[in-house]
Amino acid sequence: MSARRLGLPRRAVSQILLTQLAIAAGVALLATGLFLAPLSAQLDDQAMRRALAIAQSAAADPALAAGVLSSEPSADSPVQSSAERIRRATGAEYVVVLDLDGIRRSHPSADRIGLPVSTDPSDALAGREVMEIDEGTLGRSARGKVPLLAADGEIVGAVSVGIAYDSVRDRLLGAIPGLLAYAGGALAAGALAAYLLSRRIQRQTRDLAFSDIAGLLAEREAMLHSIREGVIALAPDGRIRLVNDEAARLLGLAPDATDDCAGRPLEDVLGAGRTADVLSGRVTGRDLLTVQGPRVLVANRMPTEDGGAVATLRDRTELEHLGRELDSTRGLIDALRAQDHEHANRLHTLLGLLELGLHEEAVEFVTEVAGVHRTTAEQVTEKVKDPLLASLLVGKAAVAAERGVPLRLAGSTLLPDRLVDPGGLVTILGNLVDNALDAAAGSTAPLVEVELRAEGRTAVLRVRDSGPGVPAGRREEIFTEGWSTKQPKAHRERGLGLALVRRLAERQGGSARAGEAADGGAEFSVVLPEALR
Repeated sequence: MSARRLGLPRRAVSQILLTQLAIAAGVALLATGLFLAPLSAQLDDQAMRRALAIAQSAAADPALAAGVLSSEPSADSPVQSSAERIRRATGAEYVVVLDLDGIRRSHPSADRIGLPVSTDPSDALAGREVMEIDEGTLGRSARGKVPLLAADGEIVGAVSVGIAYDSVRDRLLGAIPGLLAYAGGALAAGALAAYLLSRRIQRQTRDLAFSDIAGLLAEREAMLHSIREGVIALAPDGRIRLVNDEAARLLGLAPDATDDCAGRPLEDVLGAGRTADVLSGRVTGRDLLTVQGPRVLVANRMPTEDGGAVATLRDRTELEHLGRELDSTRGLIDALRAQDHEHANRLHTLLGLLELGLHEEAVEFVTEVAGVHRTTAEQVTEKVKDPLLASLLVGKAAVAAERGVPLRLAGSTLLPDRLVDPGGLVTILGNLVDNALDAAAGSTAPLVEVELRAEGRTAVLRVRDSGPGVPAGRREEIFTEGWSTKQPKAHRERGLGLALVRRLAERQGGSARAGEAADGGAEFSVVLPEALR
């Protein structure tokens, strides 16, 4: 049944306030009851112990035992006088002295002297002390019974002392008003605290009903898990609050990781690296690039009011691939343009030789030109058996020639056509050669040297250039996403090539390092275990 059908308020703050007041009242009543229950038992115990103490004091009087042995039961006997004196002095309801036959020797009502007692005295006459609450001729009372001993230690009777039970009940009832006052004060303090808390909740929930909050939560969950942009919410201490489905996909997490990641530190889920640094805020900026697994991601981070943050992730992998394909296409176009220019010059030269009638020289010129191109292609295919890599190197050689940078293969180059992932090696080699050409283009004696060889099932790739080299202190930093000394192109960001090289190498269990070439410049080495079949 809904809150509206029950006549309850719909606002969340009102329902919370009523619930808190009901809880406070219930707790106050429960605490009062729990206090009164042991208090009643405690008062009963105190009354019985008091009765027993009076009985013990009376039995210790030698005159009582002597009077029981020397006198007969009567209203003016010394036993009656001593018992009444003790009763008046202690405020007890009665002090009854009885002999071994259970006959009363004293009683507040003189007409009961000489009559048997109304309760069983056998325990006291047997030498045992008794504490109890029982019903007698004078009503319900808290009783204490002790044996009465003669001077020689022989039991000659018993002393029974009673305290009116109404006095115990009066003490209990007298404690209730004070207890209720304390409970009322506690209830008032609880009500005030509940009101203040409800006002704070009202501000935080913006006076929404529970149904509205549930609806907003459902809409939030549906929206976060349906959008095609990764969203990660972080707590102030760096723990993950939420990971939507797209973020789990982009970060390479398991499909069910959206629930498992909640409450865990970011580094435990992603591991140490640039991605964790960007999402945690240790690296600041807008549209920050990071590489996670095979994906190139763009991350933005927005702090929240409570000290946490919400980070968004977008996939730029395809755009980066398109950008690199565009760069390759432009390189091929440049190579074709260079070849076209060179071909036009050669045709003009050939035409001039023919017009001058130098036929033998024309034949030699054509033979030489054709031999140079054939020699370059044959040299590459002779040492690099994989067609993709060979085609890449032939194309890069044409681009290098146009830029005035010789591109040559090292003498130790020999790579069979048994690559497991030739596409990955093409990406690695293309990035390294492009960087080497850029570095060597401004040097006095430009040169780029490529070495490709196999060591068992391991592929080893080295690219050397004649450029300025990489300082020793920055040879690890250059593999970080976003690090570059070049101006970014219009269609994509810089600083991803070397990061992708290392990531592709590590994904295959290998490594990528930067060092110094023997004759100066930079040398990049990539080792790929299990790269060949």
